[in-house]
Amino acid sequence: MQPRAREGLVVHGRRSVLKTGLAGLGALSLPALMRLRAEGQLKRSGKSVILLWMTGGPSQIDTWDPKPDMPREVRGPFQTISTRLPGTAICEYLPKQAAMLDQFTLIRSVDCRFSNHEPNMVMQTANRANEPRTNPKARFYPSFGSIVAKHHGANHPGMPPYVVLNLKSRSHVAWGGYLGSQYDPFDGSAAQRLFALPGSLSMDRLQSRQHLLGQLDQIRREVDDSGMMQAMDRFSQQAYDLVANGRALEAFDLNREPKAVLDRYGPHDWARQALLARRLVERGSSFVTIDLSNHSASGTWDNHGDNIPPYGGIWNGLRPLLPVFDHVITTLVSDLKERGMLEDVLVIAMGEFGRTPTLGTQGSTDGRNHWPHVMSMCLAGGGMRHGQVIGASSRDGGEIANRPVTPGDLAATIYWHMGVPLDATYTDHQGRPVFIVDEGAPLAELI
Repeated sequence: MQPRAREGLVVHGRRSVLKTGLAGLGALSLPALMRLRAEGQLKRSGKSVILLWMTGGPSQIDTWDPKPDMPREVRGPFQTISTRLPGTAICEYLPKQAAMLDQFTLIRSVDCRFSNHEPNMVMQTANRANEPRTNPKARFYPSFGSIVAKHHGANHPGMPPYVVLNLKSRSHVAWGGYLGSQYDPFDGSAAQRLFALPGSLSMDRLQSRQHLLGQLDQIRREVDDSGMMQAMDRFSQQAYDLVANGRALEAFDLNREPKAVLDRYGPHDWARQALLARRLVERGSSFVTIDLSNHSASGTWDNHGDNIPPYGGIWNGLRPLLPVFDHVITTLVSDLKERGMLEDVLVIAMGEFGRTPTLGTQGSTDGRNHWPHVMSMCLAGGGMRHGQVIGASSRDGGEIANRPVTPGDLAATIYWHMGVPLDATYTDHQGRPVFIVDEGAPLAELI
């Protein structure tokens, strides 16, 4: 907006400074989203997605694609357990999921080539060029959640459409990119702290900030005769209402849940985040990602070896995670089903790649390194056909044997579920259109 250009305004005065402030205010995520909703650009339905993002890359062999007939250096230290699906076995530390595997779909042939982490981009955007180490434009490719936020929007106007919970590092998730910062995720971790209103931020103080914003708006009106600020008032007020006393405030308050429900999910932080995700989609958010990690490095599932902290190996690093994950995903899916929500909510659990088919990488005796040749993932809900295994890996779990599933296939399946047009595009910084689905189609086995 050229705040220092002479155009009838004082150059070194409050008005020229406020022109810059106005430009910044125009980029605020929540008011911008409110405006888009008012313009009718965002369509709503009851559909939503909960992504359990297993940050770091879980081992396919030690979770959903065991290889019990291979030597120990391949099969690892875990035994297998039979499941509700005849002839299908998974890791022994996932007994709850095994007992209800007929409600899940396992995909054992995910092609995650070029995927890396810190930042975790390819598998959250479905764009193989999204590797910041080799492509400086990678950070601009928008995430699944951002695409959904733009083309579908929230299912209720008082809720943020795309939320990330338990965010340990910005590098763990993908962002709005070319779509603009208004489609970045709403940081639920920060929101939980805000909605808790600790001593440093009372409701009176929050209201005082709103009063200050009103005073600044009154000054800004002096440099705008077009009516934009009057409109901005309305959208900013809606954003404030969302934070201060709206539907989202109630959604983030876990104390409103009955004690029996809190006890059912349990005290583990991942479980509480899963409960919060259910509350968010129940009240109108359309895409919620949970960062299933305990630290801000590359992720808790990055099990390189016990001698390579903070990751740990398969036995001491991965083994303690699996019962927690088993409880989280089965409790969430069961709760959604009992509430009649599972037909509308698609639950996805995955990381950014698999792990090497042999133990002992990087000088460890018990770890597995990154392996983008193949990975496993699971899905539930969304009104799709479950109780099946899609694809297969090779005998040692190191390559895809049949039915490769690409990041584009995953994206197309998500967008199909959410009613997002598969031929939709966004524009890059040169104004060129980019398709949201590249080399992919909805998984026919599911739909």
